[in-house]
Amino acid sequence: MLVSGGVLTLALAGCATDTGGQAFPDEPALASATQGAKASALPARPAELSLQGVDPCALVTTPQLDQLKINSKPRAAAEPIDGPTCVLDADAVEPFHTFHVRTITADVDEWLTGKRRKNSMTTEPKAVGGFPAVTNYRDAGTPSDCETLVGVARGQTLAVRAITVTAGAFTRPQLCEMSAQTADLALQTLKARN
Repeated sequence: MLVSGGVLTLALAGCATDTGGQAFPDEPALASATQGAKASALPARPAELSLQGVDPCALVTTPQLDQLKINSKPRAAAEPIDGPTCVLDADAVEPFHTFHVRTITADVDEWLTGKRRKNSMTTEPKAVGGFPAVTNYRDAGTPSDCETLVGVARGQTLAVRAITVTAGAFTRPQLCEMSAQTADLALQTLKARN
């Protein structure tokens, strides 16, 4: 069978090749445009609240810990993820859950359009305490966690991940709401410090 160069070019236009020569689809332009639209939907940051030198465990006060039903002392994570990480456990009564509060050196829009964006994650723009934020979660499978990322300063993001320990105890919307509420509390503490 003879294939002309023009037809072959058209057939391969939607593909790219890796070093092994196997064709794979490029990321659809529509997905990039959608992510760009999400990034443009982020509100402007009302202030610069530096996280430089901030201990994430100090961002949740004792009354806030009580409000969140945290029953153990906040502790630094044994293996920090992407920056200083504080673990807050609610494991006195079921359903057990935990929060990871992190300070990250990155702009919040990187989760929408930058190098931190993952096709396996669903990202939604929002505002937390008037600051640009992103809800980030895996859409497939049983909900186990949801993260809220708040752009508190240029190149600095406050992240709060709500994680269910008791399997199936929370819906994804509940985990995302818990994450956003905790992020808002930590943001209030950060505002009071600046």
